[in-house]
Amino acid sequence: MLKKLPIGIQTFSKIQEGNYLYVDKTGMSVDLIENGEYYFLSRPRRFGKSLFISTLQALFEGRQELFTGLAAETRWDWLVKYPVIKISFAGVARTVADMKQDVSNILQDNQERLGIDCPDTTDMGGCLRLLIKNAAEKYRQKVVILVDEYDKLILDNLDQIEMAREAREILKDLYTTIKDSDEFIKFAFLTGVSRFGKVSVFSGLNNLKDITLDKRYATICGYTQADLNTTLKAHLQQADKDRVREWYNGYNFNGEPVYNPFDILLFIDNDFIFNNYWFATGTPTFLIKLIRKHNYYLPKLADLWVNNSLIDSFQLEDIRLEPILFQAGYLTIRQVRERERGGLEYLLCMPNKEVQLAFNDMVIDYLTDQITSKNRYQDQLYAQLKNGDLNALEKTLTALFASIPYNNYVNNTISSYEGYFASVIYAYLASLGLDITAEDVTSKGRIDLTVKLKDKTYILEFKVDQPGSAMNQLMEKNYQEKYLAENNSIYLIGIDFSSIEKNITTFAWKRMTVKF
Repeated sequence: MLKKLPIGIQTFSKIQEGNYLYVDKTGMSVDLIENGEYYFLSRPRRFGKSLFISTLQALFEGRQELFTGLAAETRWDWLVKYPVIKISFAGVARTVADMKQDVSNILQDNQERLGIDCPDTTDMGGCLRLLIKNAAEKYRQKVVILVDEYDKLILDNLDQIEMAREAREILKDLYTTIKDSDEFIKFAFLTGVSRFGKVSVFSGLNNLKDITLDKRYATICGYTQADLNTTLKAHLQQADKDRVREWYNGYNFNGEPVYNPFDILLFIDNDFIFNNYWFATGTPTFLIKLIRKHNYYLPKLADLWVNNSLIDSFQLEDIRLEPILFQAGYLTIRQVRERERGGLEYLLCMPNKEVQLAFNDMVIDYLTDQITSKNRYQDQLYAQLKNGDLNALEKTLTALFASIPYNNYVNNTISSYEGYFASVIYAYLASLGLDITAEDVTSKGRIDLTVKLKDKTYILEFKVDQPGSAMNQLMEKNYQEKYLAENNSIYLIGIDFSSIEKNITTFAWKRMTVKF
């Protein structure tokens, strides 16, 4: 008899009491508690953060009956119980009044659960300080503080920066109270999606240990391959394991890669149909607006090297796309290297096929407004590349750009047109699930775009307002030499655009004969 799937269930007790499937993270919970007192963890949405918080709560409250057969059962002192203050933001608050009311409600809930009164909940920091002190005195044990979605008030308002700043100040008042109450605190664990700079949100709370990229806790949220081969084995017997890995694995937090739990559970529940389960739960539109506003060169996202400071955090006064995409789960770590002058660099990429297809599919909508005609263009492009029909490919791309509304070009200066044209083509090809390399490095220079199919390799170069120069560069640089040993048909494609006509002016191609 297969255990029920805990779809949408984020409460540890409900999972255990209801005999739902559970991947044991309790051993890692004990490890954290034994090795430190103040922690911070960033993970994308729908990754099991709330369930982990709930597990910690049950552990500190001494609910031994919930841990039968789990790793923590024999490692925990069940005779000692701790008062737990839990702060969790759920709803959407878009005004200062709503934000303050949310915090007030959270503090009220904790007062009722712990049986402690706080005279003035409008003084949020003061109320939390009193709650911590009185709980420690009443229960004669130090207090445990668990904060889930610590940043939600800010993230919900990134499209209205003034409100986001107000949210930051409200949360700063609340969270800095934690350090001020250190003598009464046993353990604190804060989690959310973003990694805002500690100065901007936590102020003096500089004793938090950030375990977001700690190898020891890389799998603290998410399912590992071992989990799929053991706990989830019976549920996945009929699934194509290689395709499951291709579609849903690949999230890497500087350690062993993991699957998104939400994806796996819905994949099983929907009879093993491959679909965009996690992505479909909601991508913030401000991300796409950011891409459009700054004319972001999308091919950069294929293989993006960034330094440690860029993915560590972001500030409201300087919102950068790369850290948001990383923290939100649309980019993940593929490789880490140490720079000669010190510090680390990370190679970021999209984690799996679900994100690659769905993200680029959505970007197409915002770059081109071709929501109704997009599928037709995608089908045509895929067939033409598969069959090597370059004449038809030229017609499709020309028709594609001809149907983009003029307003989509308004924010593009002539100097950035090449990036816009290249981004549109990249998004379309990436949405097909093809093997794409942007700015492909050779001994002669950088190829704008390389697309690989099973038996064909396409090398593309783009130019704006320089008729004929794209193909000339391909021929001069001999970019095809890099791929001569792969025994594929190689096609050189030079595409010249006009910033005036907003379309392709020259589409030149040449098939290179490979002899062995």
